[in-house]
Amino acid sequence: MSPSANFTKLDNATLNLFQNYPASLTISIIYTVVTVVNLGGNGLSMWLLLFRTSPKTPSIIFMINLTLTDLSLGAALPFQIAYQLRGYNWTLGPGMCRFMTIAFFSNMYCSILTMTAIGVDRYLGILWPIRFREIRARKSIAVLACLLMWAVVLTVLYPLMTTDLTFHIPELGITTCFDVLKRDLLPSFAAWLVFIFSMLCVLFFLPFCITVYCYVSVIRKLAQDSKTVQKDRAMRLTATVLLVFVICFAPNNVLLLAHTVLRFFYNDSLYMAYKLSLCLSCFNSCLDPFIYYFASKEFRHKLRQMLRLRSLSTSDIGRGTEHKESLFSAHQASDAQQTNTRGL
Repeated sequence: MSPSANFTKLDNATLNLFQNYPASLTISIIYTVVTVVNLGGNGLSMWLLLFRTSPKTPSIIFMINLTLTDLSLGAALPFQIAYQLRGYNWTLGPGMCRFMTIAFFSNMYCSILTMTAIGVDRYLGILWPIRFREIRARKSIAVLACLLMWAVVLTVLYPLMTTDLTFHIPELGITTCFDVLKRDLLPSFAAWLVFIFSMLCVLFFLPFCITVYCYVSVIRKLAQDSKTVQKDRAMRLTATVLLVFVICFAPNNVLLLAHTVLRFFYNDSLYMAYKLSLCLSCFNSCLDPFIYYFASKEFRHKLRQMLRLRSLSTSDIGRGTEHKESLFSAHQASDAQQTNTRGL
């Protein structure tokens, strides 16, 4: 996202971007691949999570929310592909432009907040299994947390929902969608700073720090008293989540900050790099099913059954099928703690 491609007159770099057909074609191809993988992988994941996975633990509810955000992106990307192939010429009107933009950025930031919620759920289940057992068992709390995530994201993105995001460029004979923002999108320079700060700090940097802390704490705990197989799976889950943050989310948000500073204070631009980083941010919707696989034992079982891969891992066989709960569930952690207490 660009806080402004330029407020009054388009610079040469921005005009060159709109005329750079190879870059536009590359972005379109990437979006096409992401759309196919997104709709296929997340469509399958949603079916498994809704109809083949039980019980609906808080982690499963968070995964359903994450899948929903990914599918919303998959529904919006075909419009973005058509827009790119037309040479940045938007023909569907301001309403559809707002829909595509909100779907695009709500996916990224709801995904960030949902992965943070999954990390916090893991943290409470492993490090504080008794104290937070009842809270984690309540599905209503997970549902409220998901609703709160959407409320926070849509509140931050509210300025994009109430204005015309299209911009006509007479020099090129095109109408852009969210690539050139008007000066009056926000009432003042301070409002622009609050808007950018909210996206960067509230929706990215703070959740990222919380997520890293939770997963590092979980790994340290499991390293002390868990079996090697469970610890290895936790490591893979942690690596997947951090990979999504570092590859998909970090470049986009760091470049947003750099582009904003250059635009506001130095009349320069990194918009081409920022535009390409948006492609990376979309890949999170392709990686999220791997998070479900490592985070939910029931999801793994159902996926293997559907693919006719019936053989289970050693840890899954050892634990049996009577506990249909997420990896690192509160019950498993609490049982282990009670056993240790009796041993004392």
